[in-house]
Amino acid sequence: MYFGGLLQIFKHGMTATQFKRIDRWFLIFGKVASFFSILLVFMILIDVVLRYLFSSSSAWLTELEWHVFSLIFLFGVVYTLQYDDHVRVDVWYTRMSEKQQLWVNLIGTIVFLIPWCLMLLYTSYKYAFHSWEMNEVSADPGGLGYRYIIKFAITASYGLLLLYSVFFAIKCGKILSHAEVDLFIKKDQE
Repeated sequence: MYFGGLLQIFKHGMTATQFKRIDRWFLIFGKVASFFSILLVFMILIDVVLRYLFSSSSAWLTELEWHVFSLIFLFGVVYTLQYDDHVRVDVWYTRMSEKQQLWVNLIGTIVFLIPWCLMLLYTSYKYAFHSWEMNEVSADPGGLGYRYIIKFAITASYGLLLLYSVFFAIKCGKILSHAEVDLFIKKDQE
């Protein structure tokens, strides 16, 4: 049944509803990153209270704050691309027609973003796997163990970005072929 559905998509193309459904699936990661932002605020609050009121500090809490901070950016990157909130040089882009912007997005995704994701997937996997092989832990006494978990998060985030990049390129192509599909999610569509 699943493969039959995939064959129908390739044969007849995806509908606007299917594009929105996939976009909503990717939004989950943005919501997780938002949750980590709230969690980070509380972690820092606890760290500050422990440090300044009780003269107590722990390496593991400080490292955990850095790990959560990393996860916010690693898994929030797709979210920013979905909302067109990513960093871009808008000097020329904003002066272009909608069709020219689509071409810039499509070519930029295929030429730069997808190869960048592939390269980082490959190198971050080797980096994380090496960390796992040697069971890397923090160099600080009392720091976190299992350092490879955060390193594999880098690999996972670039895998996710690669998937979304392919989806984004497909959306650009569909819109260029005059399909009624939204390229970016608008703030009021959540």
